[in-house]
Amino acid sequence: MLVGQLWTTGVTTGKIKRVYHFKMFTQQQIECIIDLLITLDENTKIYLGCDSVRYFKKNDAYARFATVLIVHKNGKEGCKIFSHVSHERDYDLRKDRPKMRMINEARKVCELYTQVAPFIDEYDIEIHLDVNTDPKHGSHCAASEAAGYILGMTGIEPKLKPHGFAASYGADGVAHGRTT
Repeated sequence: MLVGQLWTTGVTTGKIKRVYHFKMFTQQQIECIIDLLITLDENTKIYLGCDSVRYFKKNDAYARFATVLIVHKNGKEGCKIFSHVSHERDYDLRKDRPKMRMINEARKVCELYTQVAPFIDEYDIEIHLDVNTDPKHGSHCAASEAAGYILGMTGIEPKLKPHGFAASYGADGVAHGRTT
């Protein structure tokens, strides 16, 4: 993770060269996103999502968080997935009620949104969470809090399961090591 460094993107937006503080995605990832978006039209959609997988290491619980930005090119020409994976301690006491992990997923999506918002603000943006709205599932315990956090921090109403495919499929695949 590159924290505390400033880079110039090399791209001018509105004839002003911008300098940004990159946190989650690397400078190279941001430049690839910008280079891709320059070639696309207004039908392009951007989806942000996060998912996590719990695992144990020396009797301590950890979570592998996969945060993704998916560019649906021109609304019909396939997708490009950009991702970031991080590992953090998981302090949830009950495996069947992963509230803290779900809130951390929401926090990571907000962090990504804050980082890339200057580059994607002209496109249709959706934020997806892999949080279930069905009370039969453990992640339900965090549904309203996570959705409220996203709405409050970004002004975008998030899509939850089963409609949050960027998290449920895109980020899930990255978190489980099926895609990069």
